[in-house]
Amino acid sequence: MSHQPAPAPLLIACALGIEHLALRTGDRRACRAGAPLPGGVKRGAGGPVTFVRTGMGPRAAERSVTRLLTGPAPAGTAVLATGFCAGLGPGMHPGDLVVAEETRDPRGTVPCVGTELLAKELARLLPGRTVHTGPLTGSDHVVRGPERSDLLATGAIAVDMESAATLLAAVRTGERPVAAVRVVVDAPEHELVRIGTLRGGISAFRVLRSILPAFFEWHRSLLLPRR
Repeated sequence: MSHQPAPAPLLIACALGIEHLALRTGDRRACRAGAPLPGGVKRGAGGPVTFVRTGMGPRAAERSVTRLLTGPAPAGTAVLATGFCAGLGPGMHPGDLVVAEETRDPRGTVPCVGTELLAKELARLLPGRTVHTGPLTGSDHVVRGPERSDLLATGAIAVDMESAATLLAAVRTGERPVAAVRVVVDAPEHELVRIGTLRGGISAFRVLRSILPAFFEWHRSLLLPRR
């Protein structure tokens, strides 16, 4: 008698209240994927899904994720970091999507799982939106002006403050699949002064609100047998 693998839990981490709001008010069909579970947990296509707001910055992200994954969280919980980011390359626009091939910060590099699948699902969900894949770098401050060029020269395509710390904390607490998907909120030609007040911020919010089905498909794919 064959046994199906146990549902793999998924932790979706973001930093800001506005990012958390976008996820909570996301695609209604995705949110109706299953009955709510205790503690704000939902059941997605691949198992229980928890949304967490870590707070802003790498230290807050690392602290929050470490606490969650060293508590009662089942072994192998998948972790996906999401939210907004700054694009580094010329021609990037608010509302573009970034799927990390790896995340980087001064403490290390973490390879991501399922980049190709996530990029494909996002392109299917949002035809017309540009999906970029490449390294996502971490910073402990908001990156402005010439600093973007310095980071671009390292090979990174985008920067945010929490993804690298989130995934590093995740893999340090145990072996698990990790990924990072970010929505560009500003770029070299479109610097955003305050999130949510300019057109770019509103566009990024709407995109983030709509991409949960791609996360759930990535999560579901982790249970499929590898060929």
